[in-house]
Amino acid sequence: MKEKLSHFDDSGRAKMVDVGQKSESTRKAIARSRLKISSNLVEILEQGQLEKGDAFTVAKTAGILAAKQTGQLIPMCHPLPLDYVNIEIQMLSQEKEIRIEAEAATTAKTGVEMEALVAASVTALTFYDMCKAVDKGIEITRTGLFRKTGGKSGTYENKSFEW
Repeated sequence: MKEKLSHFDDSGRAKMVDVGQKSESTRKAIARSRLKISSNLVEILEQGQLEKGDAFTVAKTAGILAAKQTGQLIPMCHPLPLDYVNIEIQMLSQEKEIRIEAEAATTAKTGVEMEALVAASVTALTFYDMCKAVDKGIEITRTGLFRKTGGKSGTYENKSFEW
């Protein structure tokens, strides 16, 4: 049997999914993003010499704010009451890599994956914005869902996103 996409009606037109009859459950999602940066940027970040200021704190704050706006950014997303959003940003100097992990949690009728993905994405984009004067070649190499729990489909984990 072929899987049916939930955001399309029988005519193939986009629609918002009706979650009115679903039960609320505790849901969590973790999304991850990686950035490749230059040796020069690593050095500047390690020395705390970035002209725009603390890229880590600004990017984390932007990601949290973005998670809270997901329902306004993604057309068919339901606005969710978020119980928790956390973002961890780690710099691996030797690998010249920034690792971002965004976690979102809610008790709701629909999943919180999009909130985690938006948080990780906007964190990565903000980090780029903060650092582009030093390194315009920053690459956001990978963003995706690492894990989600709750809801009818239960737990999902993408092992390819393990650090």
